[in-house]
Amino acid sequence: MKHANISVFIPHLACRHKCVFCDQIKISGKKRVPSPAEAGEIIKRAVAGLKDGLTAEIAFFGGSFTAIPPDLMEAYLEAASPFVDGVKVTGIRLSTRPDAITPDILSTLKKYGVTDIELGAQSMFDDVLSLSNRGHTAADTVNASRLIKEAGFRLGLQFMPGLPGDDPEKSLETAKIIASLSPDAVRVYPTLVIKNTELCDMYERGDYKPYDLDTAVALAAKMYKLFTEKGIAVLRMGLHSDIDPADVVAGPYHPAFGELVFSALYLEKMESLASVGKRNPVFAVPAPDLSAALGQKKKNLIYLSEEFGALTRIIPDNEGEIPDDAIRVSGVR
Repeated sequence: MKHANISVFIPHLACRHKCVFCDQIKISGKKRVPSPAEAGEIIKRAVAGLKDGLTAEIAFFGGSFTAIPPDLMEAYLEAASPFVDGVKVTGIRLSTRPDAITPDILSTLKKYGVTDIELGAQSMFDDVLSLSNRGHTAADTVNASRLIKEAGFRLGLQFMPGLPGDDPEKSLETAKIIASLSPDAVRVYPTLVIKNTELCDMYERGDYKPYDLDTAVALAAKMYKLFTEKGIAVLRMGLHSDIDPADVVAGPYHPAFGELVFSALYLEKMESLASVGKRNPVFAVPAPDLSAALGQKKKNLIYLSEEFGALTRIIPDNEGEIPDDAIRVSGVR
């Protein structure tokens, strides 16, 4: 059964620190914070529009939800919880800061049907967190993750490779530490330089250099393999596609960043399968993934043709329609 999010964005609401990278209004596309009553109307319209066979979760994203004053936080939850029926709407998810989780807060969330809590970990190195003005430590993420799992919630962790003070080795180590916390899911957001942020000022002064696109894709591919091999779902790689590209000053932005990662994973797999010296191989890939396997502008096919012969092909794995000597490539997703 297909699943969707009914998203309610609350940009900057209750954020205790202005992180150097952050402009939630540009990232979310929302210019004002909806009231609890307005949030209820957003949810009501979305639930009414759900097609048969589609389930959904209500998702409060964009701010530090559990840092909201308790009365206001409960007002939002009271607006959402009547729609949670366990069938069409299966629960409520929210995003928050690692230092805004306590046992009392978790008890309140449980009462209103919250099922998933995502923490903005961003890095597991304190120097990177400090340079980004996060206002919390890696230990806060470890502690909050433990409390969330012990209370029976599903845990999500979000992080941002390429923040100030980060490097590829630290980014990969952050991914390994996050995997060791056994989250149910992760989101990987390579750092972008957004207009009118402190990070933009740092970049223009020459004090910060973002990852280029190739570096970010290669890192995300390694992280994807790390997480999926441990049974951790990767919910997203790259920022939401509705961000205005004109607001991105620098960094590894691509509207289909995740597809670039899957293309990199397919290239790695196909190259390893053909490394025995076979000339002009035919790779048969899952039909829905043909575009990803070919690569953007057929980049993968061009590379493999240069390596293994001009007659190299990548074709959909349609039963009974592929050559007997084709190399079948299992899916990477």
